Amino acid sequence: MPRAEYPSDRDVFLDKSTARQPVLLIATQVYVPDPAALGQLLHDLAREIASRHVEVHVVASDRGYDDPRRVFPKTENRDGVHIRRIKISSFGKRTLFARIFAQFFFLVQAFFLALFTRNLRGILVSTSPPFASLFAIAVSLFRRVPIIYWVMDINPDQAVSLGLFPSNSIFVRMFDLLNRRILRRARLVVTLDDFMRERLLAKLPERERDAARSKIKVIPPWPLNSPPNVPPETDEPEFSERHAFREKHGWSEKFVLMYSGNHSLSHPIATVLETARRFAPTRPEILFVFVGGGSRKREVEAAIQALREEGGTVNLVSLPYQPFRDLDALLAAADVHLIAIGNASVGIVHPSKIYGAMLAGKPILVLGPRVNHASFLWDATLSDATDDWTACGRQVEQGDTEGMVRAVGELADLSPQQRRELGSHGRRLVQRHVSREKQGVFLAKTIGELLAPK
Repeated sequence: MPRAEYPSDRDVFLDKSTARQPVLLIATQVYVPDPAALGQLLHDLAREIASRHVEVHVVASDRGYDDPRRVFPKTENRDGVHIRRIKISSFGKRTLFARIFAQFFFLVQAFFLALFTRNLRGILVSTSPPFASLFAIAVSLFRRVPIIYWVMDINPDQAVSLGLFPSNSIFVRMFDLLNRRILRRARLVVTLDDFMRERLLAKLPERERDAARSKIKVIPPWPLNSPPNVPPETDEPEFSERHAFREKHGWSEKFVLMYSGNHSLSHPIATVLETARRFAPTRPEILFVFVGGGSRKREVEAAIQALREEGGTVNLVSLPYQPFRDLDALLAAADVHLIAIGNASVGIVHPSKIYGAMLAGKPILVLGPRVNHASFLWDATLSDATDDWTACGRQVEQGDTEGMVRAVGELADLSPQQRRELGSHGRRLVQRHVSREKQGVFLAKTIGELLAPK
């Protein structure tokens, strides 16, 4: 990319003349144009803060989080946000050692950049990389600036729930010590649901919880896609992008059940893969599509290979992450969206893909606990049908293959009009309770007030 495109950003972290406004520094391995949802959410927030007389600097990796072969420009000014990308900071997700090594070098480089950033008034970190809180504490001590901590998932709880570490290991105890430090030192803590907030508070001594609760705000992540066009005379969404995407991939005559996003270990998909295997010889019109990346993507590839070896119908499709510009078309291409969450993962992770799927006006099929991170949508709206997922799709417990076979069959057998009604109900719920205009603007305003000169 031509160097001339970025004349104002080469020394933006060091040049005093570029920092006349208060500076917020965001440190994250993942940032746009990387398609991972965290980077997209951070950019939404960063550009909103930048519009409020705050200069926003982002330190990010120069390579793709899921695909390290993708290399991004060293410096960039995007939507008024100054971005500096650093090397030796991402090797993909090949091994745990490679990820820890990359995270360490990323945080060391980000720390020295933060030390010399002029007019620094605050730092914002999330939980990618997981040890970003250590970086934030160190910068806060040296520069005497407040910390904004945006908790997207909770570790070491996630590692323990997946069996990667015993709960009494030194690693877990040290990580929880770090959690207590950041919860005490952060000026603002943002988490995604009530379950996560209570889990965070439980890490502190009981005498400290009331004070900590007052600075924790629960803000669900907003959908990244745009709502479909809905003519008022029909109240039915129009999906102009749907047909082109389906035709491109040969899905025109298929019922498409889609899982899109991070195939994390916290989102088990074995139940739906077994369902696909059972449907292959009897319902070839039902197609199971998995889009994205992550550790469990190998399970999808293995299931596809097994079907090929059997010589029958291959009703599984695996696609990589799609460009962000195609997100609306991708979500519109599905007939039903699959949301998977492990039983032990509620309160640890928060699969935000559910809001985008519902905003797209599509039915959802939840594979996981009935009461989960999105149950607040029902609690806030349906007094007579709390967490009744049948109003906008179906819900099946993990491991219940018979229930999954039944749910997929029922959704596939519905008429297009019946599926539109389910999708429209979900769309209205999300538009009422979760939006970029509501959550994103509120968070940006809160951070702007925190950074304002006193």
